[in-house]
Amino acid sequence: MIEYVQAILLIIAAVLTIISAVGLLSLGKNTRNKVYARIHIVGLFDIACIIAMIGLGQYLLAGVYFILAPFTAHAIANAYWKKEDRENNMDLMTVEEEVDENHPFIHPKEKMQALESEDSEKLKTDDRFSVTTIEINEDE
Repeated sequence: MIEYVQAILLIIAAVLTIISAVGLLSLGKNTRNKVYARIHIVGLFDIACIIAMIGLGQYLLAGVYFILAPFTAHAIANAYWKKEDRENNMDLMTVEEEVDENHPFIHPKEKMQALESEDSEKLKTDDRFSVTTIEINEDE
């Protein structure tokens, strides 16, 4: 009887995994808030994993995963919101920021561009170094 319950739980986990995989793959390239949509879909993977662990008799591991998975998803979403989500976070839409000239680690953009152009001129005259760049095209 226990084997049947375990088999049913594993089948449910497999179906949830397939559904969430199809959902994750069907996200379009023009989807707004793609990071948040992916985190939402990965929540189904988490539930499938918890059900599979219960089906395999790993109750403690399933409980720990049940507690930690939402915290990690929230941490990822919060980090994206605070640092990269310019579409929704109004605080990140500012273009110019004032930079203290005496700060040891933060420098104005113009100063960094001038230093980079000086360095590139030095590299052009020195035959010991070569600089290559890779162009990445996301359409392919």
